[in-house]
Amino acid sequence: MTVPSVNGFQPRGQFPPIGDYGFLSDCETTALVAPDGGVEWLCLPRMDSPSVFGAVLDRDAGTFRIGPTGVRVPSSRRYIPGTLVLETSWWTPGGWLVVTDALLIGPWHHDDHRSETHRRPPTDYDADHVLLRLVKCVSGQVQVRMDCTPVFDYGVNHATWDYGSSDYHEAIATGDGDGLRLHLTTDLNVGFEGPLATSRTLLKQGDSRFVALSWSEHLPPRTIEEARQRLTWTCHHWQHWLDRGRFPDHPWRSLLQRSALTLKGLTFAPSGAVAAAATTSLPETPGGVRNWDYRYTWMRDTAGTLAALYTLGFDWEANDFFQFVVDVVTAESGSLQLMYGVDGERVLEERTLDHLSGYDGARPVRVGNAAYSQRQHDVWGAVVGAIDLYTAHQRLDDRTWAMVRALVEEALDHWGEPDQGIWEVRSGPQHFTSSKVMCWYAASAGARLAAGRGENTLADEWRAAAEEIRTDVLEHAVDERGVLTQHYDTKALDASVLLVPLLGFLPWDDERVRNTVLAVADELTEGDLVLRYRVDATEDGLTGEEGTFTMCSFWLVSAYVAIGELDRARRLCEKLLSYATQLQLYAEEIDPHSGRHLGNFPQAFTHLALVHAVTAVIKAERDEARADRQR
Repeated sequence: MTVPSVNGFQPRGQFPPIGDYGFLSDCETTALVAPDGGVEWLCLPRMDSPSVFGAVLDRDAGTFRIGPTGVRVPSSRRYIPGTLVLETSWWTPGGWLVVTDALLIGPWHHDDHRSETHRRPPTDYDADHVLLRLVKCVSGQVQVRMDCTPVFDYGVNHATWDYGSSDYHEAIATGDGDGLRLHLTTDLNVGFEGPLATSRTLLKQGDSRFVALSWSEHLPPRTIEEARQRLTWTCHHWQHWLDRGRFPDHPWRSLLQRSALTLKGLTFAPSGAVAAAATTSLPETPGGVRNWDYRYTWMRDTAGTLAALYTLGFDWEANDFFQFVVDVVTAESGSLQLMYGVDGERVLEERTLDHLSGYDGARPVRVGNAAYSQRQHDVWGAVVGAIDLYTAHQRLDDRTWAMVRALVEEALDHWGEPDQGIWEVRSGPQHFTSSKVMCWYAASAGARLAAGRGENTLADEWRAAAEEIRTDVLEHAVDERGVLTQHYDTKALDASVLLVPLLGFLPWDDERVRNTVLAVADELTEGDLVLRYRVDATEDGLTGEEGTFTMCSFWLVSAYVAIGELDRARRLCEKLLSYATQLQLYAEEIDPHSGRHLGNFPQAFTHLALVHAVTAVIKAERDEARADRQR
């Protein structure tokens, strides 16, 4: 039985709710911080590496806690405005304590040598490869404890600690057979208890201490003054980055800004790729088997990612991500996988970690993702659509045009075949409606690009092919009610058909669009939130239930706007935004009955869909107000 949380508190040994974690990033690796001050997820040296702190998947797989002795429930948590720097405050019977956590970012390090990891052009900043934790007593006095217990290779190899200097302020952790070395630098006095590095001290009002965990040749801060300076540099980096964005003066602006910061935090700076989430195997169903590794980048979200970044004014990030896509497409000579590693890796072999208990007993724990070898026909449309977006900001050069031709031709060669679909079902292939629509999108966007190049004959050919696909879909995927179905051999609904009006497959005022959007709203929702599909009506090769898919709920908001149902769009958007965590983050799914977040966290797909939905509602509201003034 799962013990319920109270104000984010779980009894010792239990798992915090997924939505109660804080998210840190230096754009090379990411970390999750539990409400009690424990770092329970950190993979090194990059976000898809094995974990050194993995308590989010097994309470014995490593953690790093700093906080008051005897008090685990914080009074408040927040990000320093405009940053990914987390501040946690505790009240204790003797005083108040604040812990500030950041993955440090500093100036570009590679002035005298080229980076061995970066493939994007150098910038003015770089990951410091340091997790910094500052502790300050702001009033009274507080007994503080630090416990650092890394367990390398997803909880397999316990650390061996040794001192790194003649005093008690430097320690080094190593693991058997693991080349990774962790350096703990602090102004606390550290001692060892087996695999645990620990320290206790009494802080009085105004006292501060620091702990820096580092894992590269780049030096950590050595003093509290240097630690403060580097924390300030990191805060300013995030705030200056956010200042480049365009955000409406609207009550929802802070959620757009937090989504932008989260998407940036999920970006792997050396390549420009955007990871789908920071974690693996956080369950879609409490205690269930729908547990996947999302620390990779999906081609289907290419166009959506570019659109969101361009909408918010982050053209550099959009261009970096586009160049990552160009790199993998060029390497594939037009034949695309649906997903890649964050540095373009093609083989993402899936395996289970049977030694881990899983989050709250949800097993198996998986690393890697076997879906990389599936055939999904949406990838061609996603990438060609991204190129179409990109050329609104950049010239379409010969190299990219050659990619367009190869991708469109592959889409036209295969659109009539079944595939695994957008949800990567592990049952047999089907003629999924959304896959056909994305092939149509490849041909339609390709025709626009061809016309822009003066390739009018080819443009006409691709337009005709797009119309052939549309005719086939409307003949085989529309039921007697005029509603688009999941695939050609079912009457079941699927949230992916909400892409039809969003991609322009049919005009927004087409009756079939309206019928489809309203059918999803009425028949594929729980508490107004959208399911991907009903598991009892879809054979997906898995068992168990799942929560509502938050990305799909935001799609419904956008679809409501498209069909002119602005009041319904606004109400649903307000409801979805109310489900944001205390730190304005989202997991993959939401339990519609409890509001609890489910699945991997934080989830890029959700934050991308939020950006599109919120900006659509704001624009529609302003257009409506302008029209009212003109009457």
